[in-house]
Amino acid sequence: MYSLKDLVIYFLKLGTWGFGGPVALVGYMHRDLVENKKWISEEDYKEGLALSQLAPGPLAAQLSIYLGYVHHGVMGATLAGIAFVLPSFLMVLAIGYAYVEFGGLPWMQAVFYGIGAAVIGIIFIGSYKLTTKSIGKEKLFWAIFIVLTVATFITEEENIWLILLAGVVVWFAKAPPKIFTSQTISLTFILELLPSAIESKLLQIGWFFTKAGAFVFGSGLAIVPFLYGGVVKEYHWLTEQQFLDAVAVAMITPGPVVITVGFIGFLVAGAPGACVAALATFLPCYLFTVIPAPYFKKYGKHPAIKAFVDGVTAAAIGAIAGAVLVLGKRTLIDMPTIIIALSTAVLLFKFKKLQEPFIIMAAAIIGLFLKLFL
Repeated sequence: MYSLKDLVIYFLKLGTWGFGGPVALVGYMHRDLVENKKWISEEDYKEGLALSQLAPGPLAAQLSIYLGYVHHGVMGATLAGIAFVLPSFLMVLAIGYAYVEFGGLPWMQAVFYGIGAAVIGIIFIGSYKLTTKSIGKEKLFWAIFIVLTVATFITEEENIWLILLAGVVVWFAKAPPKIFTSQTISLTFILELLPSAIESKLLQIGWFFTKAGAFVFGSGLAIVPFLYGGVVKEYHWLTEQQFLDAVAVAMITPGPVVITVGFIGFLVAGAPGACVAALATFLPCYLFTVIPAPYFKKYGKHPAIKAFVDGVTAAAIGAIAGAVLVLGKRTLIDMPTIIIALSTAVLLFKFKKLQEPFIIMAAAIIGLFLKLFL
């Protein structure tokens, strides 16, 4: 049995070195905690992934919170979530300070040019392993996987209703209910509307990012359109270029992509703005994970619940695969990026123990060289 200290150290390391966004991060957690360390069972991982997909908020952060809860309860969930988010939050604070002091970071796009391509290779391998491990040979799961992959690729967003429908389909196929009862367990969170005129900018930041954390479903990338609509179009806190730089910062730093909220908060209101934005974004996803977690643990082995979770898991993995294709379409824009991505995938497939941070560093250097010197 691993200790709480072991778990916290693991998530601190993952938050420090875990590049690639939500798709890669959930793959790392499966590889490290389920396959290699065997701290988490396959069943607990699948339940956590299903709950993370069903609840609003950033996927990878929610999964880290749930996996912390599995053997160490609320304390484990809290410390795992903090340990996972803290390293990247401190990094974006430092980058935000440099950005403000030096008037933008021209090298950022050059670095992301190389890293972005390598990340596609990393998440492709992660998605491949997750798919082959979790889907198995079940034809129904493969059908759900394909439908969600195609739907996510076409719409460029994760559809929560399709994911729920997949759970219901497998439930009726594998463990059809004999009778329907009116007794249901529901969990409702009601956020009362604040007055439209809020004098304090920190209160504005807190309210806006609470909505972002509470009402945006899907991976960390799903929050980007919501943030754009608020910080650029509605509040005019950032320019278009500043917002694009904020997204780039999230992609070139390890940990959850959603940590871009810390960078945005810093640009709007300094360090206090960064802290308020991060806390407001992650608190709802923490509550949406910890509160239902006991029910998932208690009833997760019931045939009907298990069938529903299996369906949601197949759909979630399909959505992840679709996200890989969407990211690839946007990132692989020329021959050098395609070569970097393919080389990364081949290296990771052939050399199982090769560490991703070394690939990320090499890709960053290649990107700088290609963009700044050629």
